[in-house]
Amino acid sequence: MSLPGGVAGTRGRIEDAFGERTAFIPFLSSGFPRPADTPRLLERLAADGADIIELGIPFSDPLADGPTIQTASWRALEEGVTVESALDQLAEMSADLPPVVVFSYLNPILRMGVERFLARAEAAGAAGLLVTDLPVGSHPALERRLAAGALDLIPLAAPTTPGARLETILGHASGFLYYISRLGVTGARKALDASLEDQVRGLRKMVRLPVAVGFGISTPEQAAAVAGMADGVVVGSALIAALGRGEGAFGELSAALAAAVHKNDSCRKAE
Repeated sequence: MSLPGGVAGTRGRIEDAFGERTAFIPFLSSGFPRPADTPRLLERLAADGADIIELGIPFSDPLADGPTIQTASWRALEEGVTVESALDQLAEMSADLPPVVVFSYLNPILRMGVERFLARAEAAGAAGLLVTDLPVGSHPALERRLAAGALDLIPLAAPTTPGARLETILGHASGFLYYISRLGVTGARKALDASLEDQVRGLRKMVRLPVAVGFGISTPEQAAAVAGMADGVVVGSALIAALGRGEGAFGELSAALAAAVHKNDSCRKAE
């Protein structure tokens, strides 16, 4: 079975970011630890070698996230971060960043207004959108509107997602497929699932979009292992936890993760 690879249009920045190398995709929670820190941290991720950046919009009830990102979201909300302020900061610096995927729950988008949100996100220079709590088929009209916009709509798939469901999910998707490496919420883990390589290799044979793996990747060693099987590696909670210890720890981990993900790029180009 060959599944759809996305809609046509003015998109392509995200898929282009994969190119002939494995993409390092770090997550940053906007406004954590303080709103003034976000531009500097985005610049640091870009300098360290991020190929795509996920910028999280703080939300009061982030059910897909574990305690690390939940805490970061609460801290940012207490600092007064809003959808508008997060997009305003992105607009000031997006030209100097790799493609940015806005990572949000649905409620902040609805509260702002879908049309206004899409217009603001596009104007801010965002390249993609990932809405964690909008399952495909739950709101067809809204899904069609999001998929028809200028932003790549990044889909999620899990180990429990059957092939027929994947075909539905990818019908209006573009950018890349975010594959959740395990069931449960986000958070660092000591070990990867033993069956992950077989899952990802099977998925890549079915899907024309690049496949990036996230949830639970926390060390450079784990990132390198996932880079050997997937098109992209997403790291979130481990970076946010490091940032909680200080920007020095954050920078050290970011640089080490980027190096681990990219260390076999020459081999990948030769394939």
